[in-house]
Amino acid sequence: MPNRAIVIGLTGNIATGKSSVARMLALLGADIIDADLVAHQVMCPGTAVHQSIVEHFGAGILTSSGEIDRAVLGRIVFADSAALAVLDRLVHPAVRREARRLAHASEKDVVVIEAIKLLEAGMDIDCDEIWVVTAPRSTQIERLMRRSTLSYEEARLRVDAQPSQEGKVAGADVIIENGGSLLDTRRQVNLAWKRLIAGRPPRGVPC
Repeated sequence: MPNRAIVIGLTGNIATGKSSVARMLALLGADIIDADLVAHQVMCPGTAVHQSIVEHFGAGILTSSGEIDRAVLGRIVFADSAALAVLDRLVHPAVRREARRLAHASEKDVVVIEAIKLLEAGMDIDCDEIWVVTAPRSTQIERLMRRSTLSYEEARLRVDAQPSQEGKVAGADVIIENGGSLLDTRRQVNLAWKRLIAGRPPRGVPC
């Protein structure tokens, strides 16, 4: 029967540069599934996930149009590990189901599921390889402040709310160190990609 797509689970803590690596993989021909965008979709008004989140955290997290204000919700959960665990429990199953559906529907040879909590959400079960992107903590905080309006303390709280990078690295098939230059990161990605696809027949060719 025709071979299916290779599924890469791309993960790493906040502001390590997962999206930069995902863009490099897209240029190499991979189909990218952004779990954060999927989470936006499953949290839209009218969904079961939206209702569950509002029931737990209250209507104070909603905008005037009834959407979940992610900035308000973020300030709650990133300051309270128990609240973050509840949010994860409400959102992760729906994200995993939708990411799996999108991966199965893809016509590309390689599909990348980019997810900050790929391992914690159990999405690694649906992947053939786990790629982990790392960066020094100070770099994470600096990047997070640069791309948002967060203060140093808010950025630090978000970085420190993540599980340790070491835990992700322990389960990795590929580690991309993204604390240096973009050129060095691209070199690592290209090497890992070449190894991945070496000897693999094109999609639709019988194995």
